[in-house]
Amino acid sequence: MNKILIIDDEENIREVLSGILEDEGYSVDSAKDGHEGLQKAESGDFDLVILDVWLPGMGGMEVLDKIKKAILDLEVIVISGHGNIDMAVKAVKRGAFDFLEKPLSLDKVITVVKNALKLEHLKKENKKLKESLFLADTITGSTHQIEKIRKTISQVARSDASIMIFGENGTGKELVAREIHRQSSRSIQPFVEVNCASIPDSLIESELFGHEKGSFTGAVAGRKGKFELADKGTIFLDEIADMSLNAQAKVLRAVQEMRFSRVGSEKSTQVDVRIICATNKDVAAEVKAGRFREDLYFRLNVIPINVPSLRERKEDIPQLATYFLKKYSSGKQYGAGETEKTISEEGYAILKQYSWPGNIRELKNVLQRISVMSDETVISSETIKYYLDEAQADNIPRENAEKPEPGKFPIYFDSESALNDAKDLFEMNFIIKKLEKNDYNIAKTAKEMGVYPGNLNQKIKKLGIDIK
Repeated sequence: MNKILIIDDEENIREVLSGILEDEGYSVDSAKDGHEGLQKAESGDFDLVILDVWLPGMGGMEVLDKIKKAILDLEVIVISGHGNIDMAVKAVKRGAFDFLEKPLSLDKVITVVKNALKLEHLKKENKKLKESLFLADTITGSTHQIEKIRKTISQVARSDASIMIFGENGTGKELVAREIHRQSSRSIQPFVEVNCASIPDSLIESELFGHEKGSFTGAVAGRKGKFELADKGTIFLDEIADMSLNAQAKVLRAVQEMRFSRVGSEKSTQVDVRIICATNKDVAAEVKAGRFREDLYFRLNVIPINVPSLRERKEDIPQLATYFLKKYSSGKQYGAGETEKTISEEGYAILKQYSWPGNIRELKNVLQRISVMSDETVISSETIKYYLDEAQADNIPRENAEKPEPGKFPIYFDSESALNDAKDLFEMNFIIKKLEKNDYNIAKTAKEMGVYPGNLNQKIKKLGIDIK
């Protein structure tokens, strides 16, 4: 049953509208002034508000603004006995679904109410669908670090304060950012993610702020940037500390003014965007070293959130492992007498002994592989050891494990670690050959490989290739 709130200072209007709407099968509540109506709207689970413009104490337009700010997706029908075209336009511009003039046509009221509730229903269905697609995983765990993060998210989500999330790779920084957006008043608006480390410095301005047709070679059409696409929603700047100083200066100006110009345009574009960023670096140290702008750091780091590594919250490993195993087993069809897979106590002990340099992302991958490859109903410690690899299960960090020399491929790989080593080795040899062919000219090599020079340079640094 849809719930409707009527806010009007005239008792007879409240009674007539309540009677008509209740006859239509709706649940109706009412308030005699703006303060009472706003309190009920914020505390009750209403699907629609019918709001009079002329109210004692707090005017109807002010109530409309506060409702739309506090409950973004709640529809409001504005009514008035002193209406005109200008007032109707203003009401709709400020978020009202429609404007009705007194004396009210009851047939028209019922029609507009039905249309507003249809839209409300569609918005809620759309929100549920987005959430089901949006949240691939949830924040799982019960350690005090995770409870603290949950509490912080609930405290800051509905504000527009900038947030900086700190943590190692694979700890779930993006998941925290998405949860903040989900709990915010912007949740039905876009969540736009930008991986700052993957964008070459020459393209960062176009990527973030867009460009006009013909503004540079290859700009065959105009394009919106990430900030414009995130208007009214949230932009997530991942790996923010990997931006160049030049790019940081451009981001600082946009963050300060919420205004920018597309590349090749003199027109200024205004946006309303909530900023969340993340990094795996010590940004304070980066500031001291001159690699990160201090003014941008203070602008973005209004509310810091520290996401712990998995080795700092090993008590959560059984809960996380159970969650991932159930998730990846849920798509399977079990036969008669079969049950979902679980992990033995000895298996959990092995998981807790491992150092998890790849954090939750690595745990997730291991459990997905086990769910696919193992036929065991209760996963044994031997199976866990097999898929972690003997060296990993004994808590030997990967960086200390023996790796193959360039050009010498091992005959057999029996773990993900070795497979990753093989991939790195193949990439290393491939890039070295291309560099030699192009006299170690990175720009020419990148062009031949079909990648950006900045991306190639990052890969060269990651693989430790010497540039002659």
